[in-house]
Order: sequence, then structure tokens, then C-alpha cells
Amino acid sequence: MISPIKRSAVLLSALLFASATLAMAQETKKTIKKAPIERTSAASGEEMYKTYCAVCHGIDGKGDGPAASEFKTPPTNLTLLAQHFNGKFPEAYVAEVIKNGPKEAKKAHGSEDMPVWGPAFGSISGGARSPLVKLRISNLSKYLESMQAK
Repeated sequence: MISPIKRSAVLLSALLFASATLAMAQETKKTIKKAPIERTSAASGEEMYKTYCAVCHGIDGKGDGPAASEFKTPPTNLTLLAQHFNGKFPEAYVAEVIKNGPKEAKKAHGSEDMPVWGPAFGSISGGARSPLVKLRISNLSKYLESMQAK
């Protein structure tokens, strides 16, 4: 016959083990898998936005896309860019972030999960120096400007 003290010790040990296992399972880090870039028309900022940006920034640009919850800090609400820059859309800044990635990526996303689109666009446009890369960035930036809150 097992004494009540030994039985309690065994049950307590089992409970602690189960709790630790459950805690470890909940701490499993989520990862965002990067997929190959899909070809889109360089002429359509809207098509590029919906294909490349909406999954994180949301279809309306408000930072609420399906992948947004996976980031430490939600993606930027792109409809407020002009408001954050004294009412003027920051075209040069936006083009730089699209081309080279945000300088604050580690702080904003917890990692460098936001793609650097310059090289990605180069891979589907005949190289990084292709005029199509500049066209893509310009048209995507113009589309973002059209999304600004009034």
C-alpha cells in the first residue's frame, strides 16, 4: 500500500510535469515563411499592393492584414502616412522603405520580416538596376498615396 504522502508526491510531480509541458508548448515561436515572389504588372500599384503588401498591412492599408497578428508590433497603418508627415505624403521616404526596407525593421517587426522589395522586384524585372524596378516602386508609392486618409 502506498502511503498518502508518497501518493501526493507522485501526483504533484505529474501535475508539475504536465504544467511545464503545456507551458513549453504555448511558447513555441511562430514563424513567417517567406515564399517566392509572384510576378505582377509593374504598371499597377494596386495589383502590387494587393499581392505583396495586403497580407500584412491589410487590404485597406490599416495594418490589419491576416499576418499582422504574428508581429511583435503591428504593421504600419499606411493610410496615415501623410498625417504623420504634416499632411504631405512622404514619397521619397516611402520609396526608400520599399526599395531598401525600413531602418527600424528590428524595432517595428521584432525581426526583419518586412521584405526588402528592391532586390525582390529586381528578381522579376531583369535585375536590380532595371528601370522596371524603379517603375514598380514609383507605382506602388503612388498607390499608397491614393490610400491616404482624408
